Amino acid sequence: MPSIYQLKPAFQNLLRPMVQRLYDKGITANQVTLLAGVVSVLVGAVVAWFANHPGVFILVPIWMLLRMALNAVDGMLAREFGQQSHLGAYLNELCDIIADAALILPFALFADASLLLVLLVTLLALFSEYAGVLGAMVGASRRYDGPMGKSDRAFVLGVLATGIALGWLGTLWVDGVMAVVAALLVYTLVNRVRHGLNQVTENAPSA
Repeated sequence: MPSIYQLKPAFQNLLRPMVQRLYDKGITANQVTLLAGVVSVLVGAVVAWFANHPGVFILVPIWMLLRMALNAVDGMLAREFGQQSHLGAYLNELCDIIADAALILPFALFADASLLLVLLVTLLALFSEYAGVLGAMVGASRRYDGPMGKSDRAFVLGVLATGIALGWLGTLWVDGVMAVVAALLVYTLVNRVRHGLNQVTENAPSA
């Protein structure tokens, strides 16, 4: 399925000179991962605290873009500069789902937005990422199939938050977008499981 994740190689090429400078300064992949996770929680807390002021939601798209850049940077530092580690793998997955929850949940505090829908999206985001991780446990690759992967969620929620901040979108839009995202997350989860199983079958030695 199409996904913004497919644009990642081009995005990485733009960031490569900066990654080299970070490496030269002694910055590690794990430090970048932790920074992205911590700041995501802080941004989510600020937005939640001031959710009755719609303008605060502009922090979400700004941070989503920076977070995507940091996620690309930590991966490049790990792969291209020999910083891959078991701890890094744990930090990468855990910080991602914590950051997702921290940035999705504040939408439940906007006006009369549906708490149930926001919680559903939060849980389905976690489940879809877990399904992606399980690919490696059954002999497939870590699955990033769409149509609602991490980058896609960042884009959709960033646009939604921008509309809220500018006063263009209200509660009905929040609930509608959350319902669509939830449905696409279910589809994403199924895709990741199905493609993971197909990959295992293709990799299995023939009798």
